[in-house]
Amino acid sequence: MNSKIQRRLKVGSRASKMSRTQTDFFIAQFLKQFPENECEVIPITVIGERDYARPIAELGIEGVFIKELEEALLNKEVDFVVHSLKDLPTSLPSKLALACVYNRIDPRDVLISQNNIPFRELPSGSRIATSSRRRISQLRTIRDDLVYMDIRGNVPTRIEKLDDGYCDAIVLAASGLTRIGMANRITEYFELDVSLPVPGQGALGIECRVDDDALVAQLEGLDDPATRFAISAERTFLATVGGGCSMPVGAYAKLTDARTVLLTGCITSLDGKQVIRGEMSGTTDEVEELGKRLAKHLLEQGAQNIVDGLRNLSPSTVSPP
Repeated sequence: MNSKIQRRLKVGSRASKMSRTQTDFFIAQFLKQFPENECEVIPITVIGERDYARPIAELGIEGVFIKELEEALLNKEVDFVVHSLKDLPTSLPSKLALACVYNRIDPRDVLISQNNIPFRELPSGSRIATSSRRRISQLRTIRDDLVYMDIRGNVPTRIEKLDDGYCDAIVLAASGLTRIGMANRITEYFELDVSLPVPGQGALGIECRVDDDALVAQLEGLDDPATRFAISAERTFLATVGGGCSMPVGAYAKLTDARTVLLTGCITSLDGKQVIRGEMSGTTDEVEELGKRLAKHLLEQGAQNIVDGLRNLSPSTVSPP
């Protein structure tokens, strides 16, 4: 037994390969900074991984990939949790905090297709599989002649389904493929003017209890301020639009200099025929106000009709056809 260990921490993680990989990665960085701790990973299966039969939109629960992880935090079964930040709802329980925003890598969406055929060259009628309405709605603005279909399962499972002929191509996040060492399968990267990512895509979010002062202080020591500014603008944009992460909303922010944040956002109808898109800049002191301003501007430009229409549809109607 190491007498120098000051605290043994239990770290919650989804059980998938990608989640475990990014959790192990963060723990390694955490222990470099705070070697007096010891970490044990506690794998937790969430509802989004238990029910692969239905599209995500039909599960009827916000936070399908984090609910059980947050419950474990609140019940003190784990001390902190490593999330893909894109999975984290914009509103957190009052007793929990996003103590660290870490390690944002490539935020883009990517295509993996059979025979490595690029998106614009796919034959008409090709089957494109994704669980994201945001991706479908944006890609439909370019290729409405393709068949968009739902796919569930972790990243290796989706790639296996593609290889087995379930579909002709799949759309995934570049960051997930990179983290599990499968970026070599990528056929094409979608630039941000084609497919704007979900807020937080590519970043890790570390959540813990607000009253765990010592741990909060340590986690905050690994926070990346530039990514935190960007993520805050994106998440506020989504929260102001409303509807949660299942709404076809994309947002991406970046620092253009030490004090300026450029935020791009879009809201797209499911058929891809209406795209309300815009961008605004603000200072790092006003990132939340920036997110609100851009969201309200796009809603006034016609996006409110899109949002209202989606809220009036049943979950099965808004799922990929």
